[in-house]
Amino acid sequence: MTTPFHHEPGSATGPVPPPQCPAHGMGIGPGGLRRLYGPEAEADPAGLYEKLRAEHGTVAPVLMHGDVPAWLVLGHSENLHMTRTPSQFSRDSRRWRALQEGSVAPDHPLAPVFTWQPVCSFAEGATHERLRGAVTDSMARIDTRGVRRHINRYSNRLVNDFCQEGRAELVSQFAERLPMMVMCAIIGMPEEYNDRLVQAARDMTRGSETAVASNAYVIGALDRLVQRRREAPAEDFATWLVEHPAALTDKEVSEHLRVVLIVAYETTTNLIANVLRMVLTDPRFRARLSGGHMTVPEAVEQTLWDEPPFTSVLGRWAVGDTELGGQQIKAGDALIVGIAPANTDPVVRPDLTASMEGNRAHMAFSSGPHECPGQDIGRAIADVGVDALLMRLPDLELSVGEDELRWTGNFVSRHLVDLPAHFAPSPEQEIDAEPLPAVSRSRSQADWEVSSPATSRRGTALPAAQVPAGEQHTAPGAGAVIPAQRSGPGKIWQAVVRWWSGH
Repeated sequence: MTTPFHHEPGSATGPVPPPQCPAHGMGIGPGGLRRLYGPEAEADPAGLYEKLRAEHGTVAPVLMHGDVPAWLVLGHSENLHMTRTPSQFSRDSRRWRALQEGSVAPDHPLAPVFTWQPVCSFAEGATHERLRGAVTDSMARIDTRGVRRHINRYSNRLVNDFCQEGRAELVSQFAERLPMMVMCAIIGMPEEYNDRLVQAARDMTRGSETAVASNAYVIGALDRLVQRRREAPAEDFATWLVEHPAALTDKEVSEHLRVVLIVAYETTTNLIANVLRMVLTDPRFRARLSGGHMTVPEAVEQTLWDEPPFTSVLGRWAVGDTELGGQQIKAGDALIVGIAPANTDPVVRPDLTASMEGNRAHMAFSSGPHECPGQDIGRAIADVGVDALLMRLPDLELSVGEDELRWTGNFVSRHLVDLPAHFAPSPEQEIDAEPLPAVSRSRSQADWEVSSPATSRRGTALPAAQVPAGEQHTAPGAGAVIPAQRSGPGKIWQAVVRWWSGH
């Protein structure tokens, strides 16, 4: 069986240049394979995907950091098959032939992404069911309405920090901070929230020289949390994992907390930044949103198609020799879930300008048994956060030309560096000083997606008198003055019906 990977790191073709070597800035590597890293790939990832699609079809041989070979899956149906068939394409990175042969070092820049850990995202079969069950059961205990109040409170607190100045940098002052504030509250370590944690969370998935150290910093904070919760349980996600009948070890708990924290944080930060960029740079997008023709949740969903938080994810290894997209895949080969290219696959999306409103067939949260379990948390943070910001500052305008916006990142995700904006200065919003509700569920199953109106379990709109108190859009306490979320009743009702129907 043949393979295009004639080059292997450290093979007879010659040594691999060090990371700072100018050769790493070139888009073509050994064997004529295209690199998924470096200036060319980062400057125009969409263009790179189209070149690969034209040259190789739906599955393309590529080079990752250090010129390590892998397969990038570009086709939508091919990605679905790969993610839904663990018997052929496993999540267990220990199957990677490059790791077994020692050609990928433990301190590789992407080590935090591919290094095997005792977590459900690297497990299969019964082990996956046990670990994943602990995560999903614990998430089911989250009071979704209470968390939405946390999001609203934190959003307004962040806006208060810059609303009187008439200008803000929306990535560093809002998009990067809100998800970490919310996730620290959910997990149970609000005291750990600081700038260092935010920076470490952003750094550890970028393939940087400091990614390993950033990963160690985050793990240290989570290890301390697990120890505290063993000694003093509380009503938070960490405690629920510690106490779950699956009997997770301390290592398993801390590693799962890391996965939940980092994935939810990274995806949501990018999602918020991308939604706000669309609002500030696309007049039609903004007009539909402000005119009530599109709700914030629908704007979020459109963005998940156009600019997904993760562009691709290294995360499948061939169990045996097989074929995918016409390519011969060898046992132990690494495969990359091509999220962004799958979302632009011409077979499923021939017109990229067409609205994808109401369509959740995108690959933004992967698919199959390892589909992101916390995706609704991310959606809620983006929905409520963006809505609160736009309610407070409806005249937001971009302070630079769209062509001046800068991006950075690697093949895993593409980060908007900054999003400077200006607006008419406004007074700080009064924030209720009463404690926010706990994140634990104190009522029957609620819906992450519901903004207004509330619905019964049969999908029928409830009369206003029957809407639960938790749906009122003010924080507890008589002094609260927090803006309600905007809603277009007809559109939101349609969204609820679509969600209930599984679309």
